[in-house]
Formats: sequence, C-alpha cells, structure tokens
Amino acid sequence: MSTQTFRAPAGERMPFIDALKAVGSQLIVLHHLAFYGPMSDWTHQLAPDVVGWFSQHARMAVQIFLVVAGFLAARSLAPDGFLRAERPLALLWQRFVRVSLPLIVALLLAMVCTEVARYWMAHDSLPAPPTLWQFVTHALLIHSLLGVDSLSAGVWYVAIDVQLYALLLGLLWLGRRLGEPLSMAAPLLVVAVVLASLFFFNRDSGWDNWALYFFGAYGLGAMAYWLSRANADRHATAWLAGMALLTVLALAMDWRTRIALALAVALALAWSHRSGWLFTWPRSRALGYLGRISYGVFLLNFPVALVVNAWFTRYASPDAGVQTLGVLVAWLACNLAGTAFHHGVEQRLGRVGRARPPTQALVAGTGSQRSRK
Repeated sequence: MSTQTFRAPAGERMPFIDALKAVGSQLIVLHHLAFYGPMSDWTHQLAPDVVGWFSQHARMAVQIFLVVAGFLAARSLAPDGFLRAERPLALLWQRFVRVSLPLIVALLLAMVCTEVARYWMAHDSLPAPPTLWQFVTHALLIHSLLGVDSLSAGVWYVAIDVQLYALLLGLLWLGRRLGEPLSMAAPLLVVAVVLASLFFFNRDSGWDNWALYFFGAYGLGAMAYWLSRANADRHATAWLAGMALLTVLALAMDWRTRIALALAVALALAWSHRSGWLFTWPRSRALGYLGRISYGVFLLNFPVALVVNAWFTRYASPDAGVQTLGVLVAWLACNLAGTAFHHGVEQRLGRVGRARPPTQALVAGTGSQRSRK
C-alpha cells in the first residue's frame, strides 16, 4: 500500500479515531463502575480478576484521548507544523467554551444525581455536598490547581485538555515568531517539551495537575500527525522511528505503562494516516456512534452510576448475582444518559463561541440591523 497519506474530503469523519474514542470511553466507564460504588464489591466476589483489572488498569484509556487530542489539535491548528491562525487567543477561547459549557451542565446534573444517591445510600464514593466556590472553580477549570475537591470523577481531564491545547497553541505561536512559514521552529519546540515531559515532568506525580505532566502523550499525538501527513519529507519514517526510540529510552529510565500505551496509539495513528485507514476503517456504525457520544458518556457516567448503585443498594437483594446485574444496568444507563446529553446538550452548546462562516455572519449582521463562545 502506498505510503502517501490518503486525502479525505473536508469534514469527513475518521472512523479509526471514532473507534479509539469509543473503546476508550467504554473502558473509562467500566473503570468507574469497578472502582466506585458498593455494587463492584459484590461483583468482585464473582470475578475478582476482571474487577481488579478494570479498577486498576482500565483508567489508562485516558492515554488514548490524550494522544488523539494532540493528533487532532495539530491537524486543525498547524497541519504543516506552522500556526495558521492570526488570533490564537480567540481559538483558545473557543476551545474553552466548547468543553466548559457542556461540563457546567453535566456538573449541575451530577450534583442532582449525587443528592438522589445520597438519599438512598451512604457510601464513601459519594462526593461531599457542593459549595458555590467548588462549582465556580470547576466551571473555570481551575479546581485541581487550587486543590478543590472534585464534584465528579474524571472532571480533571477536561481542565487538562484545555491546558494542553493552550500549551500547544503557545508553542506554535512562539515557533511562528521565531521562524519563517513552514520552518521547523514550532515542531522542534513541541519535541523539546515532549522530551521534557517524558524524561522529567511525567516521572513526578507532583506535576499531575499541570499540562507538562501529560504533554508527553499529547505531543506524541501531534508529532504522529506531522510525520504522517502527505507532504511530510522523505525522512518522515526515520523521524517516526526516532520518536519511538526516544520514548523507549524514557521508558528504560523509568517504565510507565501509560507512556508505552501512548506511544502505541501514536504509532497506530501515524500508520493509519499514511495508509489511509484513518478515514476508511473500521466500517462500524456502532463504534462510530459511540465515538461521537464519548464526551457525553465521559461527563455523565459517574453520577449516573452512583444513582444506579444507590437504587440497587436500597432496593435490590444483597446477592452477588443481583448486584452484578446492577453493574450491567449502570453500564447501559451511562451510555443512554451520554446519548441523551450528546443530542440534547452537547451538540447545541457546541455551536456557542464558534466563529460563523462569512455568509452566516453577513445574514446575521443584516438581520440585527433590521431588528435593532
């Protein structure tokens, strides 16, 4: 198969990335079901190895999202390694609005769900009653930086996503100031910060509230995009091998399974991009749909699972089989809630803060003259 990148029409979905997001989101849901709530204690009696694996290891699926996010950010911000946008702060604001508005709605729903669950059960997985300060810091995506207790599991990732986007955007902007268009300045800056993360910051958990801790995985995604694009230079394969070698050296110094997974995902994305599989495989409507609703599922799975846990604790038989059925009900409920949230909230709020096409802006402007993110 040709090593030239398949060129997809603008706006075409990437089923390989949808599949990665689908698998990653389901692993995160199962991790939360195994780690939080009393039902998993009963399920542990029936399948201790399975529950133990999901509880301890499925959370590494976060690395999938980190790498994919870096890949897509490079694709949208700097397809040739050079920042195209003239207003980077506007792009950062759009990113913040796009992820924070659905988060705010999800947090309100989570607080309601938590109180419902608290009415039916008492368990250490229930967050404490929220305060206004807690909610404000969550809405501003700074709760982790300030040491404020989380209102819902996994919310930290949303804040880190915006930090990572801002860091990449800043590096691309600085690279444009230092070098001419299409120069290597910006990618080299990204490589430097990736290496700093892999060899230093990611080895110290004290940095895990900051983008530098996660930029190794995120930057691997960005590099995978640049080194697999159609107009990458003829040495791109060698550069990919060098990227892999440097990551392996960082792992030899300090083994981290999460970073090994991030490298594997980055290489898979690079290969799928160059081969064309990124846009053509897998042909699965189910995976594609689960990938599209993954953010809604991610935001709502924990509070929904708490409610199901509480109901089964209060009303169902204290039997391992019955409580395991509760886990399956919770899994289904998380996906149904994520589906409803995606269509009813996320898609609608996703248009807020985005720049409108010129024709739409013109029509809107004309209408505003007549009548008066």
